[in-house]
Amino acid sequence: MTLPSAHDVALATERRSAARLLLAHPLVTSNGPHADLFPLVRRHADWLSGRFQQVLGYRLLVDSSYARLFKTGLGARSGHRLVRSTGTPFTPHTYACLALALSVLVTAPEQVLLSQLVADIRAAAADADVELEEAGRAAGKRTLVAALRQLVEWGVLIETHGHVGVIAQEADGEALITVDRELARVIVAGPLAQSRDGADLVRRAADPGFGGPRTYVRRMLVETPVVHLDELTDNERDWLRTRQRREAQAFLELLGLETEIRAEGVALVDPEEELTDLHLPGTGTVAQAALLLVERLVERLRPAEPGHPATGGVLVVGVAVPDGVVDELLAELVADYGQRGNWQRGYLEDRDALREAVLDLLSRMRLIAPASPLRSEGAGLPEEYATELPEGRQVTDVRAARPSDGEGWVLLASAARYATQVTVRAIGGRHEPNDTQQELPL
Repeated sequence: MTLPSAHDVALATERRSAARLLLAHPLVTSNGPHADLFPLVRRHADWLSGRFQQVLGYRLLVDSSYARLFKTGLGARSGHRLVRSTGTPFTPHTYACLALALSVLVTAPEQVLLSQLVADIRAAAADADVELEEAGRAAGKRTLVAALRQLVEWGVLIETHGHVGVIAQEADGEALITVDRELARVIVAGPLAQSRDGADLVRRAADPGFGGPRTYVRRMLVETPVVHLDELTDNERDWLRTRQRREAQAFLELLGLETEIRAEGVALVDPEEELTDLHLPGTGTVAQAALLLVERLVERLRPAEPGHPATGGVLVVGVAVPDGVVDELLAELVADYGQRGNWQRGYLEDRDALREAVLDLLSRMRLIAPASPLRSEGAGLPEEYATELPEGRQVTDVRAARPSDGEGWVLLASAARYATQVTVRAIGGRHEPNDTQQELPL
C-alpha cells in the first residue's frame, strides 16, 4: 500500500480545517473573527462545495469577501438557538425583530442613521402586523438592540460612528451604520418564497430533498449530540445500520469526527471539542445542576435488565421520569450544593427557573426528551417522504423503546454515560464493562 505524500496529508488537513470552520460557523467573512482562515476556504471552495452538497445536501456560496454555508433545518425543536450577550436565548419576539431588520436591510442605503433604521423596522412591523413593544418601551428597545447586535456580529451592520445599543440607553441617541446588503441577502437559508407560514418554513427546511434518508441521517449525526434509533424511520434506520462503519470513516476524513456506535444509537464525537455549542460537564450553575441531576436520574431509573431484539429482548432507548422526581432531586441538589457551590442566587430563590434551565440544557444535549410522538411513528415527516423498507429487509424494532405519549419527560440511553457507576456483566466467563458490548443501556 502506497503511503500518502506530505503534500496529500497537508491538502487533506487544510480541507478538513476549512470544512470544520464552516460547519461551526456557516458565515465566514474576510474581516470577521475567522478572517485568518477565510483564504483557506476560498482556496478549497470547489472541493468544499462538492463535498458539502454530496454528503449533507448543503449549498456553499463563496464570494470574494464571505463564505456562506446554507444549512437546512432538522425540524421542530432541533435548531441551534441564538443568544444575547448575557447568554439569554432569543425569544420569538427577538427573532421577529431580526427578521424585520433583515427585510429592511436588503434594500437599505449603504449608510443609514440608526434612528432611520429603527423607524424603517417599525414601519415594516406595522405592515406585517407585528407589535414590537414586548413588555413596556424599555423592554422593547432592548429586544430590538439584541437583534441589531446579532447583525453587527455577523457583519451585516458596521457601527461606523456610535453603536446600536444607544437606542436603549439614550432617548435621543444616534449612530451612523454601514450596511452590507449582500450579507443581509444571504443570512436566511430557508425557502421563504414557497412557505405559507413559520411552521411550513420549518417543515420545508427539514426536507432532505433527493438525498432522502441518507441526507437526513447524516445531518442528524453532524448537527446533534446523539441520534437514537427510535428517532429515525424504518428506512433511515436501515440505511444507518448498513452504512455506519463506512460513514464513520467518511466523517473522520472529512471533519475529523470519531463515531461511537451503540445498541441504542450513534454519536459523532469531536476529540478537539470545537464543533459544539453545548458542553456537559460545563461551568456555571445550570451546567453543574444538570450534570448532578442526570447522574441521579440514571442511578434511580436505570432499568435492571435492558434488552435487545437481536437477543429476544426489547430495546430500551428511554424510560419515563415519574412526576415529581425532578423537583425532588433538584431540591436535594440545592440543599447539598447550592450554597457551598456558590450557585447563582437567582436560581436558588427561583426553583422553577432553575428547573426550566436545567431541563432545557439536558433536552438540547439529548439526554432527556419530552414524551411526544416520534419520527419513527411518522411525526414531523415531510410530505411524500419515503419511509418503507426495501422488500425483504428488516431493521431493529423500536416499538416501545421509550414512552412517546402522554406528558412529562423521558430519560434517554445517552444519559448513562454520565453515571458514576459502571455496570459489569459476565461475557463468556469473563467480566467486561458495557462499553465492550457496543451498548449504552440505561
